[in-house]
Order: sequence, then C-alpha cells, then structure tokens
Amino acid sequence: MAALTGYRVLEFAGIGPGPFCAMMLADMGAEVIRIDRVSGSARKISVDPTLDVTARGRQSIALDLKKPEAIAAALRLCTKADVLIEGLRPGVMERLGLGPDIVHQHNPRLVYGRMTGWGQTGPLAQTAGHDINYLAISGSLYLFGRSDERPSPPLNVVADMGGGAMMLAYGITCALLERERTGKGQVIDASMTEGAALLATLIYGQKAMGWWQFERGANLLDSGAHFYEVYATKDDRYIAVGAIEPQFYELLLRGLGLDPAAMPAQMDRLHWPALKQRFAEIFRRRTRDEWAAAFARSDACVSPVLTPDEAAQHPQALQRGSFMTACGVAHPAPVPRMGAGATVVLAPPPQTGEHTLQVLRASGFSAAEIDQLQMSGAIHQFDKSRSES
Repeated sequence: MAALTGYRVLEFAGIGPGPFCAMMLADMGAEVIRIDRVSGSARKISVDPTLDVTARGRQSIALDLKKPEAIAAALRLCTKADVLIEGLRPGVMERLGLGPDIVHQHNPRLVYGRMTGWGQTGPLAQTAGHDINYLAISGSLYLFGRSDERPSPPLNVVADMGGGAMMLAYGITCALLERERTGKGQVIDASMTEGAALLATLIYGQKAMGWWQFERGANLLDSGAHFYEVYATKDDRYIAVGAIEPQFYELLLRGLGLDPAAMPAQMDRLHWPALKQRFAEIFRRRTRDEWAAAFARSDACVSPVLTPDEAAQHPQALQRGSFMTACGVAHPAPVPRMGAGATVVLAPPPQTGEHTLQVLRASGFSAAEIDQLQMSGAIHQFDKSRSES
C-alpha cells in the first residue's frame, strides 16, 4: 500500500500547478477523480489528453458545471471525498455553489485546497497572471540571471510547480494529519507568489549574514563563482561545476591540470572573474563527454549538462528507474521513494470523461439518476469504441 492509499481527491480541472499537485497525490496512492469540463476546454493545451502526463494516475468525469444538475452531482461527490483541489480565480467556486462554506456543510471533514497565483485576498487577487508574474512579485525572479543581464525566468518550475503545486500538496498532507486529531477539514490557501518567496528563504538568510548581495551573477550560487558555473565545451555542449567545498575544489583544480598551491584562495572574489575565464578556456579544449569521463569517478562535482532525453538514459536514472513511459510518452517517475512495497502502479492519463459512469456508480448514483444526468446533458461519457474506429 502506498502512503495515501484510501484517500479520495476531487480535482477540478485546470492547468499547471493544480494538475501537478493532484498528480503528486495520485503518485502516492490517493484515488484522484478529475472533474473535467464537458467541452474539454480545460485540457485544450494537449490535442490528445492521454499525452498530458501531469494527468497520470487518475480517473476523469466530465460535468457541465453550467447546469444545476451537474453542480448537484459535484456536491454529492464532495460528500464522499477527503480532499478537493481547485485552481480558479477567487470567488468562482462560490458562484458555482461549490465554495468551502457550502461544501463543509455537507462534509466537514473535507480538506479544501485552493491554488491561486496571488492568494485568495489582497489587491491582486482578481488579477490574471502566470508563473513569471508571480515570480516577479515574489522577489525571486530578480535573483535569476547573470551579471549585467536581465533576470531570466526559470521556466515555470519555481512559482507554478514549486511554490504552488508542491506547497499545496504539503498543506493538504498537513491538513489530513491534523484532521486525525480534530476530525475536521480546513481550507488551504496556496499562493504561488508566497510559495516562490518561501523557496528563496536560504538567500534571505545569507543576505542577513553578509554572504549574499542582491546583484545578479556576483554570488556563490548564481554564476558569480568560477567553481559554481556552467561552461561550454569543445562540441558546443555544456559541463556543470559545483565544487564548493575546499576538498572538492582541489580535486577540480587537479582534474583541470592546475596546481592548487599555485592558485589564488578559492573564496577571494577579486580573482573570480579571471579564474572563470581561465576555466572557460580549459573546458573548451575537450568535448562534454570527454570531460564527463575524466571526472566520472571524482568528487570534484563536475557533471555533463544533459538534455531531457539523455537524462532518461543516464546509468543513474536507468538503475533507479527514475523515468517511466506511459502511452508512448517518457516522463519522470513518482518521487520521493517511500520504502519497500510503496511504489504506485500508475494509470495512464485519461480521456476527458473516460470514467464518468464508473465514478458515479461507485459514488452511489443509481441507474435512474445517471440516466437523468445524461438526458439533461449534465455529464459526458467518453466513447472509447468511437475513438478507436
């Protein structure tokens, strides 16, 4: 059994961090039921929903939430759930009649997870945004980038996935643990902006201790140091260096053919620019894979910069099964590892509405009730036979 086996999660379909959070819970064994829109508009980014790997491990029920019959069905599903996840603008779920006040009247044990960019309150709460906007307001985007360059957005992995999805998953898990003591659920207000700020907590501490200056590319971890940098190789690929500790730095120098005794002090920042240029010239003498082979058994903290396809074929990933394939698509396997016997066998991403009838029957809806929902157009069941013809 996996860690979250026995918990049922209702996920109101969205994009980005909401699905990623639901995926994390599914990876740990939770039964996740995704409430998709009948039109499928929430899944329009992927032509084929089964290629949307963040939707792995769950069932899909398609409801037309513009119809009162569908709202009533969704509310009834909430009474059977442990967790609800939604990522709509503040107030939307309330207008649908599915806000936490109403839902908790029917199921006071429900943990109600809310995912937004800015949070449920504040002057920006109703304003549109994306990862780059939340990261900018959090103060964290300012930290990414090299000296004399504009800030560089780190894809959408910091605010959306780290500050949003992972913080919501953490909050949900904490709320489930607290429910064991109190018997009551609660509302989780996850803000991607606040989560992105929290992820930079270490930097605030280093700034307070005088170890960090708010100038990009001038610090230990932001490409300021010659021993914590990415270098181009002879074949125009890249090698990553992270030799912070003195003993690792000495191994790096020897691997580059440099005499540690003849080098300036590692932490003397005045020499960092010149040493970075010297390192760059040395790394240009060999290909990426030649450097990787040269440092393969060393603690010098030198690694090849791999493409995602290459990463899946690296011996470390292969030995641990770090990547998996579903519906012909390779993607990262569930983490963290929870011990022997805790691995979850994932279901592939579903078609929109693939499990509508199955979920309703399992939730206690009678055949007559399901027929009525179908006649009203409140639900949609994916026709597998038609898709295969």
